[in-house]
Amino acid sequence: MTKPAPGPDQPPIPVRLATFNTHHGVGGDRKHDLARLAKVLHAVDADVICLQEVDRHFGDRSEDVDQAVLLSRALDMQLAWGPAIEQPGTAERPDRQYGNALLSRLPILVSDVHPLPSAGEPRSALRTMVELDGGALWVTTTHLSTRSTEERAAQAAALAALHTAPMETGVLVGDFNVPPSAPELGVLRERFVDAWELARDRDDRAGWRFWQHDAGFTYPANHPHRRLDQVWVSDGVGVAAARVLDGEGASDHLPLVVDLEVRSGV
Repeated sequence: MTKPAPGPDQPPIPVRLATFNTHHGVGGDRKHDLARLAKVLHAVDADVICLQEVDRHFGDRSEDVDQAVLLSRALDMQLAWGPAIEQPGTAERPDRQYGNALLSRLPILVSDVHPLPSAGEPRSALRTMVELDGGALWVTTTHLSTRSTEERAAQAAALAALHTAPMETGVLVGDFNVPPSAPELGVLRERFVDAWELARDRDDRAGWRFWQHDAGFTYPANHPHRRLDQVWVSDGVGVAAARVLDGEGASDHLPLVVDLEVRSGV
């Protein structure tokens, strides 16, 4: 898949995007510490932050707080929410929810949630469109199943179908629970490009280990050797840089940050 160059009078629009499986704010020390997570996210200095495994009043494991709202307030960013698990509350107690969240410095123009095929734990995709100065960017955040190759293949097909022809500038991000080369992600490779491979500049937390240099591993956080967290980009999006950062023990994954170049005038 080739990347068309923007015209000389329409330079690409820079957007920094991060994706992070937060493990509901519980780090390697098994402690729920939302302030630690917020500190890590603030240091990323991203325009758009995509989060997976976020709790909203889900129970004791996350101190029964609304993590999505608290993080959006801490970072002073807009919030889009995409539940995967939803259990009705009562007059005394709000709904218990768990899923994907998007935080944005940029105006969120569209936000919708799409259930994905699943025979086990429910999975979903949060699709949003954010406004840029001279353009727009579609961002779909998801977390695929661990159950089977067949289930992930069905989920990948559903994700590909969410990106329609008019959506020239789009990214698909999240925890895919398999590497980008997995056969079940073949339908994504037909329509998107792996941002890590496309990036002109790459760096990762494991770079000091010479045998893992430039590998982009994000899991597990204490000894990363799997590239589960990914960003896929469409034809209208280039990638200047991609980095895996130190998560400071805030989760069992590491955050992935990409500097995008979005075609203007779309």
